[in-house]
Amino acid sequence: MHRRQESSDAVKVRTLPVQVAAHLTRRIVNGEIGEGRAPSELDISREFGVSRVVARETLKILASLDIVDIAQGRRVTVRPRAEWDYLSPLLVEWLPEELVDELLQELLEVRVLLEPELAAMAAAGITDETLARLRAELDRMAGLEDDPDAYLEVDHEFHMEICRAANNRILDRIMYSARWLGTASRRVTNQASPDSLRRATEAHAQVFTALQARDPDAARETMRAHLLRNSPILAAKQRGERGPAQDVGSARGGTDEGMAQ
Repeated sequence: MHRRQESSDAVKVRTLPVQVAAHLTRRIVNGEIGEGRAPSELDISREFGVSRVVARETLKILASLDIVDIAQGRRVTVRPRAEWDYLSPLLVEWLPEELVDELLQELLEVRVLLEPELAAMAAAGITDETLARLRAELDRMAGLEDDPDAYLEVDHEFHMEICRAANNRILDRIMYSARWLGTASRRVTNQASPDSLRRATEAHAQVFTALQARDPDAARETMRAHLLRNSPILAAKQRGERGPAQDVGSARGGTDEGMAQ
């Protein structure tokens, strides 16, 4: 059984350093703290009434996400926003929804660049064992079309199975590192309309058929067509046009505490 990716984050109680780091990140995003000098360990300790240990851990978290640089003399500076670690689920959880929507569009651009070629590479040397696993995932999708949360889990695994079949460890890690945003994107596109999951299953079946035929060109084109169907849905989300499913929760899964990605 596949573990639900979002389960641990959805129930996680955020530690004090994480809570303070989230608050500071939001202030930076809102323009309250500009590029340049950022609050120091002492500043954080005084403002939030926390210990120096908590303040130090807060800065370590921000530095690990490439939000700040901590110089040798303990001078703290805000890094350019373009250099932040947007593949981190923690950072994405703290960002405003409109910025997350932009990231989902950018992720789709990356997927359209990479995944059709991964499908073609997989088709060229796919094994019967991998095809059997993909067939099983496809069957699971068909049985989960009334359960969007469970469906997106299987959806992700189907794509990662193809990525692994391409037999390129670097591309595999690139795709894996984007899994949180990928789940957020699927949460939007899989709930765009009442028949979204049925249509998604059909699109995955077309990709599977091309892989089963070991036809790289067909695998490339069916994967590209599958991904490009999501473009207008994500564009509408970015413009603030919400479908029926979007009224009951955001791309993050409808919670502030955990990013269900």
